[in-house]
Amino acid sequence: MTPSSHTFMALLVASALGGCVATTPETDRNFGSSVRSAVVLQTADPAAAANTTPVTGLDGRAAKASMDHYETTFRKPPEPQSSLTTGSGK
Repeated sequence: MTPSSHTFMALLVASALGGCVATTPETDRNFGSSVRSAVVLQTADPAAAANTTPVTGLDGRAAKASMDHYETTFRKPPEPQSSLTTGSGK
């Protein structure tokens, strides 16, 4: 073998072994960080779960009307609304 073929074989073996290098430690270390970041950014008050005082501000009449409307949506769902125009001129 010539010296250039030894060099070629060495480069070939080195490049083949380069594909065996594990890259998962970096990936594993950052796994889930985007989810944790999104949860932190979307939490308005992290201490809200510790607050046990009742919520006030809605009178009984408005609360009953709201609950009645909520329950009727399960009895008879609203008719589907079409947002497409067909060009019929109506």
